[in-house]
Amino acid sequence: MSDPAKKPIKLGKKDFESDQDVRWCPGCGDYAILSTVQRSLASLGVKRETTVFISGIGCSSRFPSYMNTYGFHTIHGRAPAIASGLKITRPELDVWVVTGDGDGLSIGGNHLMHALRRNVDLKIMLFNNQIYGLTKGQYSPTSAVGTRAASTPSGSLDYPINPATIALGAGATFVARVADTDAKLMMTILERAYHHKGSVFIEYLQNCPVFNDGIWDAVKDDAPGHQIVLVEGKPLLFAGGTKGIKLDAELQPHIVDVGDAPGQTPVSELIVHREKGSAAYAHLLASIHQPEFPVPVGILYANPKPTYESMVHAQLAEATAKQGPGDLEKLMYSGMVWEVGADGVKH
Repeated sequence: MSDPAKKPIKLGKKDFESDQDVRWCPGCGDYAILSTVQRSLASLGVKRETTVFISGIGCSSRFPSYMNTYGFHTIHGRAPAIASGLKITRPELDVWVVTGDGDGLSIGGNHLMHALRRNVDLKIMLFNNQIYGLTKGQYSPTSAVGTRAASTPSGSLDYPINPATIALGAGATFVARVADTDAKLMMTILERAYHHKGSVFIEYLQNCPVFNDGIWDAVKDDAPGHQIVLVEGKPLLFAGGTKGIKLDAELQPHIVDVGDAPGQTPVSELIVHREKGSAAYAHLLASIHQPEFPVPVGILYANPKPTYESMVHAQLAEATAKQGPGDLEKLMYSGMVWEVGADGVKH
């Protein structure tokens, strides 16, 4: 029996590291994400015994093996479905899903969409490096038009998927985006995601140094104008506050010079970020991209609503209160039931 007076043991980052050798390519952005997740969970004081990481197939999907928590390395694209089943049956667990742009948005797109629309309380982390890494460099659903890869030597012709707009369109109640090198912002997002009740979708702009090196350099670069860091209640400013985003009469975003001089736009006329703003605003924000605009990073949308598993258990409790506890044997022998004897005759 535990001693109630005994203080809980405070865990550190190393407590969340498994005994497995981390086997990603040197320079892979997955290392930074793994390290930051481990530090974040330690900082949040989560319990390892109630934390589960579930993944599909791909480089990112090795993640559960490197976490000293419970976890599943499942099958291609099906991690959200398996995670949904676990969360519904064991709602007290903290369930994280790790996937990639190929695993999550190609073969797993259908499962991802429905987990988000149902608002299952899952923390889905999608590593987007715009390429298939594990299977040696084929173009992926997020690859830019013209990407020359093993499967498209003349350049891909597909228009890419925007992960954040897909998540918002599916009904995710928390959507964020962060570069793999921005540990500070990543920790802020992870803390908020952990406390959010409902479907979480975090897009990591992650580098693949072997098959798509430098794909996000223009976003990660510290030079002014490459990112819009989103802050609740603050205008969309970048380039050291000298530029901002304004909507025109047709609700189209435009970059403007900020200031009070002639030809400049005052700060009061800029778009102000609201995490609980309309879905239309969040979709517009997620759609802003380079080279026309800097990339918005941070929490794009956070608007909680009742979770799927809470409604499932409320429905079960209501049915039990009205009809009493179920009887499986009685159910099996109700209606049109017969037995086949040893002689093969129905009785």
